[in-house]
Amino acid sequence: MALIVQKYGGTSVGNPEKIKAVAERVLGYSRQGHEMVVVLSAMSGETDRLITLANSVQDQPDTREMDVLLSTGEQVTISLFAMAVKTAGYDAISFLGDQIKIRTSSMHTKARIQSVDTDKVKGHLAQGRIVVVAGFQGVDENGDITTLGRGGSDTTAVALAAALKADQCEIFTDVDGVYTTDPNICTSARKIERISYDEMLELASLGAKVLDIRSVGLAKRYKVPLHVRSTFVETEGTWVVEEDKAMESMLVSGVTYNKNEARLTISRVPDKPGIASRIFMPISDAGIVVDMIIQNTRAGDLTDMTFTVPRTDYKKALEILKKVAADIGAEDISCADDIAKVSIVGVGMRNHSGIASTMFHVLANEGINIMMISTSEIKVSCVIEEKYTELAVRALHEAFALDKKDTQ
Repeated sequence: MALIVQKYGGTSVGNPEKIKAVAERVLGYSRQGHEMVVVLSAMSGETDRLITLANSVQDQPDTREMDVLLSTGEQVTISLFAMAVKTAGYDAISFLGDQIKIRTSSMHTKARIQSVDTDKVKGHLAQGRIVVVAGFQGVDENGDITTLGRGGSDTTAVALAAALKADQCEIFTDVDGVYTTDPNICTSARKIERISYDEMLELASLGAKVLDIRSVGLAKRYKVPLHVRSTFVETEGTWVVEEDKAMESMLVSGVTYNKNEARLTISRVPDKPGIASRIFMPISDAGIVVDMIIQNTRAGDLTDMTFTVPRTDYKKALEILKKVAADIGAEDISCADDIAKVSIVGVGMRNHSGIASTMFHVLANEGINIMMISTSEIKVSCVIEEKYTELAVRALHEAFALDKKDTQ
């Protein structure tokens, strides 16, 4: 019999009837003799409702108090779930993050898990109980409640699985696995049976929303097998596991896109040591993540720098860049928020040439101009005009024959 950690997202526990259905599903595993740890998100829409409440009281809500507020969403679902299990004649006990001591950093609303105390969980499992844990939350060294940010329940589940040395970690959501691209854009998208940690990390960082990137990173570090599957069907989903030879034979595993992108260019910057630091340090200090960076050298010891940031941080980054430009004597700033990033990912790229050139050729044939390019061992990303996103995704998906299993 196995020790299994399961996580159910907000759509899976969206109302009392769904919570009862999830409880019955978990009990199916328990009846087979498995030890079950269940991590739950807040009901769908609840976190957004709480954020709206906070914004109605304070223009920029205090982050500590925001964590106290947001953590209540999961408290509702875990208690209702435990009640549903008890109603069915079995035993369950629910815990908040601070009760089982999921220790985190003190960065409120964006905390990172540092350690997990498993003693209480193991004790209740030994007594035959189903242990239910609130996802998305923990406690810092000061005893303050913290939250992990969007997607944090995935990370909670993987951290518990790693600490408990669970046999597997299942992430239940409203989709039935990881697809070769977004099925809403490309009807020929195919569910992937197995994908490597590295490929999933790239997909998650590039816009795929099936798994939180931190959870994949933890799973890779502690070799936790992840099974992404749907709450609403019984079929197998996608396994996220260590890389194998079969994966290497696939040139490209998936095409993804991200429309949450904005591009900033600072022109005629003095080309001398320390300038890059003066440009990007204030942006980093503001908590803004810079993605792609391109530097073009001009005549006269001048250079241009172009970079991308999340569109949600676009205005903040622009204001910072205006101040920096004045300080360093840059001539001009230009910007655009009508862009998108389209990427191809696959561990097979490590051993095959010509993948990037094929991507560029496909986009050129569709009349799509490439503004920026970024590569790694297993991915190629291109920044294009946002209006061409769907066309680019479909063209690349077809060019790499991703609708056909094992054809590359």
